[in-house]
Amino acid sequence: MSPYIVGVIVPLLVTLLFRNKDPKRRGVPADAAGLVIRNHRFSSPVSSAWEGVTTLAELFEDACRKHGERLLLGTRRLVSSEVEISEDGRSFEKLHLGDYQWLTYDKTFDAVSNFASGLATLGHVREERAAIFADTREEWFIALQGCFRRNVTVVTIYASLGEEALCHSLNETEVTTVICGKKELRTLVNISGQLDSVKRVICMDDDIPSDASSVEHGWTITSFTDVEKLGRENPVDADLPLPADVAVIMYTSGSTGLPKGVMMTHGNVLATVSAVMTIVPNLGKKDIYLAYLPMAHILELAAEVWGCTVGVAIGYGSPLTLTDTSNKIKKGTNGDATMLKPTLMAAVPAILDRVRDGVFKKVNATGGLSKKLFDLAYARRLHAVNGSWFGAWGLEKALWNFLVFKKVRAILGGRIRFILSGGAPLSSDTQRFINICLGSPIGQGYGLTETCAGATFSDVDDTSVGRVGPPLPCSFIKLIDWPEGGYLTNDSPMPRGEIVIGGPNVTLGYFKNEEKTKESYQVDEKGMRWFFTGDIGRFHPDGCLEIIDRKKDIVKLQHGEYVSLGKVEAALIVSPFVDNIMLHADPFHSYCVALVVVSQSTLEEWASKQGIPYLDFSELCMKEETVKEVLASLVKEAKKARLEKFEIPAKIKLLSEPWTPESGLVTAALKIKREAIRKAFHEELSELYAS
Repeated sequence: MSPYIVGVIVPLLVTLLFRNKDPKRRGVPADAAGLVIRNHRFSSPVSSAWEGVTTLAELFEDACRKHGERLLLGTRRLVSSEVEISEDGRSFEKLHLGDYQWLTYDKTFDAVSNFASGLATLGHVREERAAIFADTREEWFIALQGCFRRNVTVVTIYASLGEEALCHSLNETEVTTVICGKKELRTLVNISGQLDSVKRVICMDDDIPSDASSVEHGWTITSFTDVEKLGRENPVDADLPLPADVAVIMYTSGSTGLPKGVMMTHGNVLATVSAVMTIVPNLGKKDIYLAYLPMAHILELAAEVWGCTVGVAIGYGSPLTLTDTSNKIKKGTNGDATMLKPTLMAAVPAILDRVRDGVFKKVNATGGLSKKLFDLAYARRLHAVNGSWFGAWGLEKALWNFLVFKKVRAILGGRIRFILSGGAPLSSDTQRFINICLGSPIGQGYGLTETCAGATFSDVDDTSVGRVGPPLPCSFIKLIDWPEGGYLTNDSPMPRGEIVIGGPNVTLGYFKNEEKTKESYQVDEKGMRWFFTGDIGRFHPDGCLEIIDRKKDIVKLQHGEYVSLGKVEAALIVSPFVDNIMLHADPFHSYCVALVVVSQSTLEEWASKQGIPYLDFSELCMKEETVKEVLASLVKEAKKARLEKFEIPAKIKLLSEPWTPESGLVTAALKIKREAIRKAFHEELSELYAS
């Protein structure tokens, strides 16, 4: 028998003999009323993974005591900055950033203690609230922990938040101290006359604009460095919180209307951090975490708190400087990932989609033998990742990694061993791309601000796609009937219903919004707090959850058909022509329409091959043949996803300008803001139906 035949038959026999006919139970029934699933390893929700640690302040102090001389916070210093002018006359800032400069755990603890003392010396008392309004950076982390040491509740605000929402957040919480960067300070100055309670501003940058110091604003302004110095010269004893004290009032990014402030206790956040500790394998001192998502988002805040507990080094970056080809990185210099070489990172699907699209576009543009080699390697590894013994394993896997995927892995530094994805559903295509090209498991989580990001998280050994894993050890997951939408817990083959999350990670509710709190939260007879998510899910036989719909995203068309906007968008956004998309359905019409933000590189490449002339990208988007091509691509993806005909947009409008947090059309986590988009493009939507 030839070695080739042996190589085919032996793996097949092994697969048949040792295949597990009974799938591993990852989630099991919990001791609670209704259809409730818990993590199979814990009979009751976990509150703290550390004996004697009950608050975030205690957790940080304990970490600094254990890892004193190790590196904790790293920041790249600016070498130079210049402005480049593009061919169409637009200007872009390009940065040359240097090496990372580090603070040890000991030095960070000193900085935190000094900031806490300086804050008290400035006159801020524990009964007052402080707001952090800045991009993610080491001062953000220090300010957060400094406030915790004085039991000061922190109001977190996205740096990209608009003036109206910012004013609402600061006034509603009666913030007296705002901690911000120089960029955010300009926004604060613009609304100074509308702020009711702000007495102090602490600027994270030393070069404070002169107009920000004006007496007419009604505040005193101090640099972050001076606050630390003040605290060093006037030390004040810590005033540590209790588990039930509110640590953070986190303002959601406001995908609908004005943002709501979610009240999180120290115990709430600690429960999520404790649960995630059980998920990432071999987490420890050798790891480096790349921090670039907004710390005003619970996913990033929890990830950084979690990382420092086990001695991880945290290096700061930004979405615009992440890779060597990022928008703000000067050509020929290194992005954050290349310089830091992280082993861990968190990401939202929109960023991972861009990495995937960027790689595929580069491969397609290269063409020739390189493209054929990449396609073969990808197909062979895809078979393996999907569980086939006929895919590339062993020596063949190592060969493809060396010849093909090594260059892709270098994009994120070459050492990534685990990626945590959250904030939105991750497409199966992107999940497989990460598994193959980056060679890394990706943990897909599900949670909300209201549950401190905690609910479910996929196991490392679970290679399935489209699911968000079993309940985290801190959570119970319940499904309840939603008859109006046709989702019932006795559905076959899988129970379906609205997702309700219970456990110590479930927050207190919405600040000064008792009506909304009563609508969304309940406490059962055992004292467990539950949050009603509005998301629709189903349980797989192994106890893993899959998100399949959302109550608010369902629209009934003229002839009675129901359209799930989010489900359709998730299916269509994988088109190579699509950078972003919003489906619109109207109860007075029988069909859907869509606004499509087009991928400029893909569309221009197509136009070049077709020989289509155009003056600028905006004109290209308006051409009839362009609209037909993009619509055909959407229909193709819709058929792949087995969408019904009424779910597929009958007409589309192509948009040339991207939706960014600064435009107010997407959140900081890059989720679309439906109402804002509908208002901004009201005429375009009306024209689609009128025509």
